[in-house]
Amino acid sequence: MIRSQFVPIVLGAFLVLGLSGSVLAQKPQAKCGPDHAILYKRAVKLLDNAEKKLTAGYTAEAKSQAKEANSLFTILHKECGPQQAERPLTDQEVQQEAINQKLAADELAQAERLIKAAEEKTQKAVKIEMTQPEVYRKYQREAKAEFEQAHNRSIKSAIYALRNQQMVFRWLVK
Repeated sequence: MIRSQFVPIVLGAFLVLGLSGSVLAQKPQAKCGPDHAILYKRAVKLLDNAEKKLTAGYTAEAKSQAKEANSLFTILHKECGPQQAERPLTDQEVQQEAINQKLAADELAQAERLIKAAEEKTQKAVKIEMTQPEVYRKYQREAKAEFEQAHNRSIKSAIYALRNQQMVFRWLVK
């Protein structure tokens, strides 16, 4: 159902959060340069657009742009991770990172609660489909709305996680 459509973005959010350790353990690559700054700017623009699209209700476009931004940040991790490890975060950046992680986790938890509620309504609807068609349709509408909200929240969670990547690699454009 709709649930399976946003599982990859949720997993992507956790992948982004967990990449720092595994990428930093890899052997050093070539020095980061102007090409990486271009990738960074493109990722930030995609992330900004994803947030705008999500706010405007264009969920599919928001998801697509968030996934593309995730891909670009993954490239930056692979190619600039060792150099990033040499750059400690400021106290303010550490605080912002913690805030973004909490917001991402909260959005994801809310999405999971919505999925559970929607699945329960779907099960109730199936049980009464033949005997109470009006109540069945009501449960189905409510379940669909909850699945859509869960999808939006999972994308929002990924955006929060990617905002940390934006902050971490900001040095590429300074």
